[in-house]
Amino acid sequence: MAKINTQYSHPSQDQLAVRIMDRDLDHVENGISRVSRLIVSLRAWAARHLHHEDQRPDSFLDHFQGAELKEVSSRDSTAQSNLGSQEPPSREKRRKKEAVVVDPSSNLYYHWLTIIALPVFYNWGMLVCRACFDELQSEHLMMWLVLDYSADVLYGLDVLVRARTGFLEQGLMVKDAERLWKHYTKTIHFKLDVLSLVPTDLAYLRLGMNYPELRFNRLLKFARLFEFFDRTETRTNYPNVFRIGNLVLYILIIIHWNACIYFAISKFIGFGTDSWVYPNISNPEYGRLSRKYIYSLYWSTLTLTTIGETPAPVKDEEYLFVVIDFLVGVLIFATIVGNVGSMISNMNASRAEFQAKIDSIKQYMQFRKVTKDLETRVIRWFDYLWANRKTVDEKEVLKNLPDKLKAEIAINVHLDTLKKVRIFQDCEAGLLVELVLKLRPAVFSPGDYICKKGDIGREMYIIKEGKLAVVADDGVTQFVVLSDGSYFGEISILNIKGSKSGNRRTANIRSIGYSDLFCLSKDDLMEALTEYPEAKKALEEKGRQILMKDNLIDEDLAKAGSDPKDIEEKVEYLESSLDTLQTRFARLLAEYNATQMKVKQRLSQLESQVKTCGRSFQSDGEAPGDATKTEDKQQ
Repeated sequence: MAKINTQYSHPSQDQLAVRIMDRDLDHVENGISRVSRLIVSLRAWAARHLHHEDQRPDSFLDHFQGAELKEVSSRDSTAQSNLGSQEPPSREKRRKKEAVVVDPSSNLYYHWLTIIALPVFYNWGMLVCRACFDELQSEHLMMWLVLDYSADVLYGLDVLVRARTGFLEQGLMVKDAERLWKHYTKTIHFKLDVLSLVPTDLAYLRLGMNYPELRFNRLLKFARLFEFFDRTETRTNYPNVFRIGNLVLYILIIIHWNACIYFAISKFIGFGTDSWVYPNISNPEYGRLSRKYIYSLYWSTLTLTTIGETPAPVKDEEYLFVVIDFLVGVLIFATIVGNVGSMISNMNASRAEFQAKIDSIKQYMQFRKVTKDLETRVIRWFDYLWANRKTVDEKEVLKNLPDKLKAEIAINVHLDTLKKVRIFQDCEAGLLVELVLKLRPAVFSPGDYICKKGDIGREMYIIKEGKLAVVADDGVTQFVVLSDGSYFGEISILNIKGSKSGNRRTANIRSIGYSDLFCLSKDDLMEALTEYPEAKKALEEKGRQILMKDNLIDEDLAKAGSDPKDIEEKVEYLESSLDTLQTRFARLLAEYNATQMKVKQRLSQLESQVKTCGRSFQSDGEAPGDATKTEDKQQ
């Protein structure tokens, strides 16, 4: 029996080993297939989301977008619309939800702030006045009810607007309705908005309609009013005037509230009981509503501004109220002096800085004993700059902006002027952008020479405004008058081969009146042309044709070999290009090595995971084989 059992035990072990190996292979294949399916699904998801990602139109490229680019963009937009039509309905519903989101930087949001600021300001101005002056509440009850509940409707709509106001996350606007609601409920504004909408005026049904102080919770909406003021200050072209008006408004609100509180305290103590409180209203002169408010406002203004004499308090509560008023008045006075002083200094900062420059130049001219004629010309030049607002240093003002925004502003300001130059009309858009950023403004006085014949040309000029005359050597005889859009000096900075004048000026140009010019230096032009060799050839060809018309070019020199200086410049350019290529190649090589190391580490991790999985499967398969062996031994 033992022999028979041992004979039949061998084939059973072989079969178990085969089964274990098959099972291990199946598990490994299943794991690999799952990993591959996961990778394929991730790639498909990434491609789908990248393909349908919204692209913001680039207003900067729209200035130079030609017909071909527009065709391509229109084709892309139609293709995206066709693909979008095949999207599932769930995504379409999501996009419909996203369309309702309000951008906090849009004009629509600002207009809504303007609307919601009105009921907030109404509540802050009228609620306390109605609560203290009974006649004001009772005589116009229906009007107040209409205004109050209209304000409540706007408050409720504002909650919906806040719940759909987008916010930025990683530079992108969040447009998911659920996330917007969760973000809004976590802010302090949500709690204040809910408290301001609590229907406390339902107590009217029990106490009566003459208790507007029940609606004081509507004052908690003050954050919207401050936000409106902040947005208006950034949008207005007169921020200093707005700040002064805003400060005056705050002071008037404080004086208004103080006047109402003074009248309420007088009513609590008793009208006419002493010299400090409001006089007895039984007197017809002091019984009118207008006299009550104006008298209280007058007393409040005298107390808070600490000017004039007011009746001395008599009772303890009156003393306490006056002490608090004096403290508030000191703070108001300090605030007025500090804010108004800083605003006036900011308003006159540019004038003070400009005047300091004039004073320093005057002192220098007096110290160096400059002639009166030249001193007068200098002062008139400064007066012209200030009168025409040409004292702003553009580079200093725009230095904090990114390069792209600088380019857009320069294009809006200077591109039309640059396009008037015939030599640049057919240039590439990128070169125009480079040149626009390098233009420098220059202002010349009447009689100033912009350039003289024989001078070394280091700049070219474009006339923005004014008139210049090409004059003879005597400075009187005028050959040609140049006006807006004209340009000169481009030949001397192009280094045209064979030019008889070289880089020397060929004419005398003088300013007739005050002239505004744009200056483009030779170094800036050559630096821009290094990246645009075709444009450089075209400009040189145009300059060569102009010189040939004026018979100012030597044909033999033009046909001769290349200038050694040009060869040296080309060699230097090639060396710099080679250095940049080497650095880029080294960077790419380092990135490649780092990526290769990561891939190797990942593969080794996967191999170790597969091995551990195979061992666990093998140990699970060997367990039943060991059990059969023990049973055979027992038998």
